[in-house]
Amino acid sequence: MSISRVFGQHDPKTLAQLQQVARRAERVALMADGHQGYVMPIGGVAAYRNQASVVGVGFDIACGNAAIRTDRKITDFTRDDLTSLADQIQSEISFGIGRTCQTPDAPDEHPLFDDPAWDAIPGKHERDTLKAKARAQLGTVGSGNHYVDVFADEAGAIWVGVHFGSRGLGHTVASGFLALGQGREWKARVPEAEVLLDLQTPTGDAYWSLMNLAGRYAYAGREWVARKVVGMLGGRELEPVHNHHNFAWRETHDGEDFVVVRKGATPAFPGQRSFVGGSMGDDAVIVEGAPAGTEDQRAAMFSTVHGAGRVMSRTEARGKLNWKTRQVKSPGKVSWEMLREWIGAKGVILRGGGLDESPHVYRRLPEVLVAQGDTIRVLHSLAPLVVVMAGENEFDPYKD
Repeated sequence: MSISRVFGQHDPKTLAQLQQVARRAERVALMADGHQGYVMPIGGVAAYRNQASVVGVGFDIACGNAAIRTDRKITDFTRDDLTSLADQIQSEISFGIGRTCQTPDAPDEHPLFDDPAWDAIPGKHERDTLKAKARAQLGTVGSGNHYVDVFADEAGAIWVGVHFGSRGLGHTVASGFLALGQGREWKARVPEAEVLLDLQTPTGDAYWSLMNLAGRYAYAGREWVARKVVGMLGGRELEPVHNHHNFAWRETHDGEDFVVVRKGATPAFPGQRSFVGGSMGDDAVIVEGAPAGTEDQRAAMFSTVHGAGRVMSRTEARGKLNWKTRQVKSPGKVSWEMLREWIGAKGVILRGGGLDESPHVYRRLPEVLVAQGDTIRVLHSLAPLVVVMAGENEFDPYKD
């Protein structure tokens, strides 16, 4: 029951959340991009003995990042080519709430829909309804901070990067087990409170099966979207990098077996590569876990950041909204002029996005990476060329 390591500087509310998690977990740590979340802080890592934290894994089960290095070069494209590509991504990939994958090659016959893990959903009607929703949503990106980006690395190689999770499937699974863990029925609405499920019980075992199913679903969705954009580029896949950052894993640390929950934190074992985004107007990176042996790596439970980390809430950034009319009732700290100036200076072609995702609401990624110390090594820096997100007025209950 101890805090192993806190990387970087954090506000008192975030640290207070970490302290609360530490009372229930065997070990906890906080990455340098951390900020306040639901019950467990974003950027938090917690180790339990044969238990999984439903809120720790979160509502967007298996949210993560995928990047693909292609055989195309920045010199292959004009500005007009990239503008047309941005329009094509926005047109052919589904962004936003309640969207379904509309393309003729939609992955709705993926083998994961025959996975026996679906049987862990209580009730045939609930199971059939959720499977139908998941089938329709596979290959959709969602809203909030979820995106499709096209980058160029330091050698001019073109990369495609995506960030999203398990959509309605993960949200429904998390909500259902949050209710069951509080003694309510599957579809009941309950408060976001800590629920630790013993994985040796039928309920805990069912959650573990469905969490892993959501993980396979998220992997399939990210890979399909990223590869579709590689096709739009007329390119070929050379190098994939793919990681969850809202998930739980069975791992051994210092000779002890744990269930390690990472909420907005990325696994970074020695040599393991990760794609870490900055913001719509900042560089992203490909990193790998440093060679084994450092004290900080062990204290972090071989974890690292998943992004740059927010420094202001969505409401602070965009102001207060009337959700019925989608109109701003009072302005926030970020204006469209500020956003356009930043993006324009970087030369980024932006489709969608909003004030609550402006670069102004995030830390600067290089500073966050420095705060992680010798736990990781940067392999590539990726400069954004095209950023496509849902529009500002999209409200998405499945986002991080």
